[in-house]
Amino acid sequence: PPRGRRPRGSPRHMGRSSGGLELAMAVSPGRCPDCPGPERGGDGGAISSVPHLGIAVDERDVLPGALRLMRELRPGWDPARVKTKLFTDGITNKLVACYTEEGMGDAVLVRVYGRKTELFVDRETELRNFQVLRAHGCAPDLYCAFHNGLCYQFLPGIALGPDHVRDPRIFRLVAQEMARVHAIHANGSLPKPILWQKLHKYFTLVKMDLSPKVSNPSLQQDMPSLEMLEHELAWMKETLSQLGSPVVLCHNDLLCKNIIYDQTRERVHFIDYEYTGYNYQAFDIGNHFNEFAGVKEVDYGLYPSKETQLQWLHSYLQAYKQLTQGDRGGTEVSREELEALYVQVNKFSLASHFLWACWGLIQDKYSTIDFNFLRYAKLRFKQYFKMKPVVLALQIPK
Repeated sequence: PPRGRRPRGSPRHMGRSSGGLELAMAVSPGRCPDCPGPERGGDGGAISSVPHLGIAVDERDVLPGALRLMRELRPGWDPARVKTKLFTDGITNKLVACYTEEGMGDAVLVRVYGRKTELFVDRETELRNFQVLRAHGCAPDLYCAFHNGLCYQFLPGIALGPDHVRDPRIFRLVAQEMARVHAIHANGSLPKPILWQKLHKYFTLVKMDLSPKVSNPSLQQDMPSLEMLEHELAWMKETLSQLGSPVVLCHNDLLCKNIIYDQTRERVHFIDYEYTGYNYQAFDIGNHFNEFAGVKEVDYGLYPSKETQLQWLHSYLQAYKQLTQGDRGGTEVSREELEALYVQVNKFSLASHFLWACWGLIQDKYSTIDFNFLRYAKLRFKQYFKMKPVVLALQIPK
């Protein structure tokens, strides 16, 4: 992954995304309940319709299709001068940048959905979420949708790694950006959190595809039984839904590579909105803390310490209060608030492990991307059971 001063083409879309699993929501995210006008962003930017091009790009050979898209999107470009850069870090979608300028300043990103991801991802919902985030200044420009993907603006910066997200200077920016996303609809009437619906959907897919009749010996090894997983799912819903975490608009997949750090502007942007939806505030944060461990080489020794978490959460709460309360409430963060959020976040981190473990099992069956999804799923289940007694002992201060 790019480090320090990146080759000015480090990817915008490299995370888990594109094998995503997103579900339709009860309320269209295109409506901003607290925004001026039925479909307007907080910065006054209207949510406009996105052009749809009737082009399908071959997932196994994306370059010809990407160049065909450029002929439609950028008719002024000389085809002989168009350069391409294929990004290989994503484990859900295929991503390529097309550009003519040396520094990639005019680059268009073409993201091609991974095989069978329609099983998990509601692409219409993803598109609406992309537009809502864009209207609020939290996403790049979206140029078009095509039959099996999207084209959008390239964001300058480096895609973060596990070393960056532990740097206090950078993690404060991440905390503030998450607060910005969470505050988008914080004052409107929000639909139910998608977590339980999503977990149920993933687990149902796992049960259908991985019943004992069809499962292989390598899957049986180190894997909890389906009965045990069903019990854990019921326990989580009962326990976590009682914690009082507010429902907000969440990214839901904030791994390191989905954060782009622009050093010149001292700003971070989040990318990949396949999993975006209304969810528990503490899930989004707990999921991000789990991602400190990395994806390709997972090391849970990198999970943030309590001290680091409290610093992160303090920056987040200050920004969130400022954005949602303004001058009315002040931005003082009490020790009780901080401790309560810390407990909620660490308990919800269990749901994150469970979710991505199920996702890994499904991807193991369908994805054409070169990644050991089965090993990843087993690691996430192992960490779930390891952390469960630890987080169970945490109590929200009275």
